Amino acid sequence: MATHAQRDLRPLALAGAVAVVSVGLLWLAVLHGWLGPDVGRGDRFCEAARDAVVRQPANTFSNAGFILAGLAIGWRAGAPRTTIAANPRLAAALGVVVVLLGPASAAMHATQSDLGGHLDLLSMYLIAAFASSYAVTRVLGRGIGFFAASFVGVVLVCELVERIPGHVPVVDIAANLAFGLFLLVALTGEAVLWRRGAARRQAGWGLASAGALALAFAIWNLAKDGSSLCHPGSLLQGHAAWHLLCAVAAYCLYRLYASERVSDAA
Repeated sequence: MATHAQRDLRPLALAGAVAVVSVGLLWLAVLHGWLGPDVGRGDRFCEAARDAVVRQPANTFSNAGFILAGLAIGWRAGAPRTTIAANPRLAAALGVVVVLLGPASAAMHATQSDLGGHLDLLSMYLIAAFASSYAVTRVLGRGIGFFAASFVGVVLVCELVERIPGHVPVVDIAANLAFGLFLLVALTGEAVLWRRGAARRQAGWGLASAGALALAFAIWNLAKDGSSLCHPGSLLQGHAAWHLLCAVAAYCLYRLYASERVSDAA
């Protein structure tokens, strides 16, 4: 009788622990005002600020989608024979990064504080750094050291770009532009790998990720202050849909990674 390999629960346990600790710290920070005063950070995303502990409930609680996506990645990462570029630990790391998107974004919408806004941007830099560095590492055939250096470099570049003042058409601020450009690097890298003949990968997951992200970006642009789709008092918010669709995109991206065989990544 064939013996089935047991699922490794450590990636799920790690993602779960990060979720519990980060959400717990966020809740304490919101209750005690650790993130600073409300300065209107994030108020351009339509939802009116409530006179309550959580300033924007729809835009805040919709970030639970990232936590669920990160936990799902942690669960899938523990499956036997699962690999992303012959280094399964990266799968666990991606699960943690996706989980952190949730409380970091919620920090801004729950408090509208300046520090909450920076945590939101930092979490975006982390996922863009992971996706772009992972793609470039595989395109160039480099190792985990190159990935780590690239990851840190992308985050630092984004942090520097964030300090550029002024309005940027379509994406509002320079930080969003950097985020989008590094995601474009990731998509381009995945397209290059696919054209090289990595047919054993399930390209449908990549298309699903790109499609969810494109739809999310369209909604992000259409559901801001001044738009006919903006209804500040409603609990049905377009920006909340942006969060949920981005969570779907992150999970689909992981499934694309996980469908890659070791020989494809070599």
